[in-house]
Amino acid sequence: MIKKRAFVLAFVVVLAALAAGQVKAPAPAAAAAPPPGLDALVASVMKTFEVPGVGLAVVKDGRVVVAKGYGVRKMGGPAPVDGRTLFGIASNTKAFTATALGILVDEKKIEWDAPVTRYLPWFQMWDPYVTREITVRDLLVHRSGLGLGAGDLLLWPPSEYSRREIVERLRWIPPARSFRGAYAYDNMLYVAAGVLIEAVSGMRWEDFIAERIFARVGMKDSRPRHTADAAGLNLAFPHAPLESGVRAVAPSENDNMNAAGGILSNAEDLAKWMLVQLAEGKLADGTRLFSERTARELTALVTPMPIAPPAPELAAQRMNFRGYALGFNVNDYRGRKLVSHTGGLTGYVSRLALVPELGLGVAVLTNQESSEAFQSIVYAVLDHYLGAPKTDWAAAYLKVRERRRASTAETLEKAAARREAGVKPSLPLAEYARTYEDAWYGAVDVALEGGRLVMRFTKSPGLVGDLEHWSRETFVVRWRDRELRADAYVTFVLDESGEIVEARMKPFSPDVDFSYDFQDLLLKPRASDR
Repeated sequence: MIKKRAFVLAFVVVLAALAAGQVKAPAPAAAAAPPPGLDALVASVMKTFEVPGVGLAVVKDGRVVVAKGYGVRKMGGPAPVDGRTLFGIASNTKAFTATALGILVDEKKIEWDAPVTRYLPWFQMWDPYVTREITVRDLLVHRSGLGLGAGDLLLWPPSEYSRREIVERLRWIPPARSFRGAYAYDNMLYVAAGVLIEAVSGMRWEDFIAERIFARVGMKDSRPRHTADAAGLNLAFPHAPLESGVRAVAPSENDNMNAAGGILSNAEDLAKWMLVQLAEGKLADGTRLFSERTARELTALVTPMPIAPPAPELAAQRMNFRGYALGFNVNDYRGRKLVSHTGGLTGYVSRLALVPELGLGVAVLTNQESSEAFQSIVYAVLDHYLGAPKTDWAAAYLKVRERRRASTAETLEKAAARREAGVKPSLPLAEYARTYEDAWYGAVDVALEGGRLVMRFTKSPGLVGDLEHWSRETFVVRWRDRELRADAYVTFVLDESGEIVEARMKPFSPDVDFSYDFQDLLLKPRASDR
């Protein structure tokens, strides 16, 4: 009791002193400064990895430290990138889809652990048990049993299937592992999550994101789709390293993948988004976008992910824990919990990273497919605020990239050395020309045109390629759209009578993006063509 009285008396004295001007009130905390030499660092990284433009956002302790652009929107062009230049953020969209579901949970319209079939009665997976048990949470955490990128050929390149048709075709994709047994990244179930949001809210996914998230956060320029008319937009053009070098490429225009990776955003808007995430859902005006409970759900590890030793040059990134939450990866970095995600689409790659304990967030957007570039910038910014020793991340990632390229070259050289080019196909080319069907994708036509075989995926106008004989019953399909960078082996299987019974495919190079999941196809000759 004596201590309490003494404390009250001291408090009264301090108040009196403040009123008399004898004691100064604590000064507000100084705003965090950007890392020294940041502009020079970004410029150097861009030059090293041939990146035309970068959008960069850094937030700290509830304030925007950096929200600006570097370079140009299009290689060789005059238009500069600024803080409002839009980039495709690709799979960084997934956190928006997860947040949208969290808002619906807060409104008691859905439950995280309720079965998906409660909200989409027609939804089915391969296994009836999984159909019955898979929950809303399961849609977001990459543990459904599907293989890496399974079914993505329904999304990339754009197919003619509707959004619902794509989700309905999930039932024909066989699992690669047991339900909830292991992590494997997928996009298809995020498309399903978008369809669920539409069913429950009565709003298209794009409208929900625009009205219920962008408008409230103050993300004035961001767009929930890639298909917007680019004319007059402050938009960075996508670029990619092609056979002829880095150059501008056609943007991906596919609304079906929006819930998994369709948002266009910029440095200024993502700074606001990171502030809301770091404030656990609280908006600038003091109201809430989502509850503290939902904030905890979004960043709580659900699915453990394998941890492999990093490359020697990246030793500081060694992890003790790693997993997937709801639209975010979570792991440790230099003793702190790191909440992050990357994004990759044709011509755009990005990363967003949050250190909640420090009130720190950094987002790097690029218009060239160099993950080394955004990683070099992200880790340099993180290290500055963590007080870590300075590391030349660009030099480290350059070494890692060169080693990976050498490994790819070696793989292709070994494949060429094993090739028995002189061994001809068993059948005349005309015998391979027929329609093949896969249970989840649909029909693939092989036709004989001008003395050579041509493959066409009937629901994907962009997948048209010429079959070049490789050896025996194996061909290589060279897609006519060389921007795809996704050539694939096609091997026909014959039975004992010489009849074609199936065709299998797999990527030609280790560098083919995982979303070209040719290996998941089991192509059977259509009965009428046998």
